[in-house]
Amino acid sequence: MTQETHHDGERWQRRAQQVARGIRQRVLAHTVNNNGGYLSQACSAAEILAALYTKIMNLAPVDKPLVPPPFAGVPGPDNPNSFTGAIFHGPKASQRDRFILSPAQYALVVYAALIEVGRMDEQGLDHFNQDGSTVEMIGAEHSPGMEVMTGSLGQGLSQAAGIAMARKLRGETGRVWVFVSDGELQSGQNWEALQAMAHHRLDNMGIYVDVNKQQCDGPVCSVMNMEPLHERLASFGARVFVVDGHDLDALAAPAELEPDGRPLVVLADTDPCRGLPILQTRIPKLHYVRFVSGEERERYRQVLADFSAEA
Repeated sequence: MTQETHHDGERWQRRAQQVARGIRQRVLAHTVNNNGGYLSQACSAAEILAALYTKIMNLAPVDKPLVPPPFAGVPGPDNPNSFTGAIFHGPKASQRDRFILSPAQYALVVYAALIEVGRMDEQGLDHFNQDGSTVEMIGAEHSPGMEVMTGSLGQGLSQAAGIAMARKLRGETGRVWVFVSDGELQSGQNWEALQAMAHHRLDNMGIYVDVNKQQCDGPVCSVMNMEPLHERLASFGARVFVVDGHDLDALAAPAELEPDGRPLVVLADTDPCRGLPILQTRIPKLHYVRFVSGEERERYRQVLADFSAEA
């Protein structure tokens, strides 16, 4: 490794760490100010999204942070004004990557990531969950950073596979990156998609799974145990890596490997309370934070004040 390469790595690490911290801080602030939010998802996924947006994905640049436009209607041949949230990833091109968010409840976390990397204007969060806004709590194809409607979980992987296959057939060199939550993998549609990906040798796909072991109804293992998940995915033809989901180098390393004919799956082992230990008092109810009293909200407001003071 040259000295220049070492310095480049250090600069990327610092930048990604800042983005991850910013994601947590923005989602915490939003949660406090709105008396609710998907906070544990920000804690577990911050480094994954920071690595994707600052290192892994080859996205086109945007001229300036975009203000989310209002809803222009559903896509269709009779609606020339419709658009998708992929506009926040810059103009599409054959050599550029695509990003699919499968668990749409992570939308707020993705919005925070887009702001931190300069793709979305921070004032865009003022439109969150407002009538006529595209900045939805449960993201849709028009929401910032999204380009397909992924339904009631478990559908994003199939759609991403279709996009990846089309890109292969067209000879496009850009890859398709998918963010998946571990609880989603309880849905059978994902396993059908994995079989198809392996059969069609879609090695232009990279799947990052937030293995935070939590879902709406409690711990993933108590709802439907999927372990050993690594071996299951490998048996379906995936190229699987298990990494520390808060280690930026470990997250980025699998994406730098030469494709070998298999879809890449990175199981990122994460902590849903990472960076905000106050969340540990809510275990096992971590899926959505809704304050039960003014006193509890003030405790989180103080955490936010401390968090901001350390920046």
